[in-house]
Amino acid sequence: MSESDCGHGVLLALDEAIAQYHRQLRPLPVQRAAPDVLRGQMLAQEVFAQVDLPMFTQSAVDGYALRSADTQAASAAQPARLPVVAEVRAGVEAAAPLAPGEAMRIFTGGRVPEGADTIARQEIVHRDGQHMLLAAALPAGTDIRPRGEELRAGARVASAGQRLHSGLIAALAMAGVGEVAAYRAPRVRVLITGDEISSAPAGGAQVFDANGPLTRSWFAERGYALPECRLVADTREELHAALREALDEADLVITTGGVSVGDYDLVRPVSVALGVKEIFWQVAQKPGKPLYFGLREEAGAQKVIMGLPGNPGAVLACLQVHVAEVLAALGAGERPCWRAGVLTAQLRADSREQLLRMRLALDETGRAQLTPLPRQASHMLSNMAQASALVRIAPGRAVQAGETAQWVALP
Repeated sequence: MSESDCGHGVLLALDEAIAQYHRQLRPLPVQRAAPDVLRGQMLAQEVFAQVDLPMFTQSAVDGYALRSADTQAASAAQPARLPVVAEVRAGVEAAAPLAPGEAMRIFTGGRVPEGADTIARQEIVHRDGQHMLLAAALPAGTDIRPRGEELRAGARVASAGQRLHSGLIAALAMAGVGEVAAYRAPRVRVLITGDEISSAPAGGAQVFDANGPLTRSWFAERGYALPECRLVADTREELHAALREALDEADLVITTGGVSVGDYDLVRPVSVALGVKEIFWQVAQKPGKPLYFGLREEAGAQKVIMGLPGNPGAVLACLQVHVAEVLAALGAGERPCWRAGVLTAQLRADSREQLLRMRLALDETGRAQLTPLPRQASHMLSNMAQASALVRIAPGRAVQAGETAQWVALP
């Protein structure tokens, strides 16, 4: 389907819209810094351990370092009796190797002294002054963490495309990784269009803004910085100024409203006036049909505009399905993870692909059960207190209870 078809009555299939993002968009520039500085960003390259893990042979417990051979004759009747000749704290090396017939006090994480090959944990040891008594033989390697047991230097710790979350950052720090390459976090601006939208309606014909809080919260829940959000009136002059500023400052501009066919739907013509190339407009989905995707090339950088419909239900669906894919194509997020689940009720067919809010539950086998919720119209969000999944129903498909469908988690 050509780009021009999308504006002349032929709707773009949802999967083709997603494919367009990944064909048209390039990843954001790469930054290099310490992993914790780039927290939340996506790795651009594989990362490899710089050291063995553990870095040296360690004690796994508090106890006594000794030689297994010195315990082989030990019994309850005649325990092994060894002098405790030194103490090995974590972070401090033993001053001398362990000699046969000796023991050293050692603590969890302490470096096992040369000559020792096993640890007697303190719970099984009886202390008698400067000696320790052990009533059972211990095999070599007991309660020892060998050097490189977890990873060897040069082993891969993380792959390109993984998000730098707290656990991964800690793993990289342990592996001696001081710097990583990650795609720059996206700069996002949100424009909420509509004369009727207000943060504090004064009555009459105005309504509360839901799209601003929805969009900002959606980004925050996924670890992104809160995007700047602005209310914009339905005038060509105000939208032109707001959109020009947003395109100058941001990598991704999201608008809500103003992308349909009304006299005051100005996002598309104003975008064209600002040098934006329309990639597509109108997708065969419900809700969210008037979705708009445009690009402006600028000094080697791409400026992306996603024009979402104005109804909050459509905004939510487009964020979950489309904006998430755009962020993934920019190297700034993971692609949505669609899973199979079982529908608990029948659904009528629609000519467009349906994106329905449903309640997700697991049956006794752990399989997802998807229950449709009432109040699915695109201007409604009151069922969000019960909704935990967004479900795709293919166009023209009437489904029965027990059939499968693809879902992605909400929020």
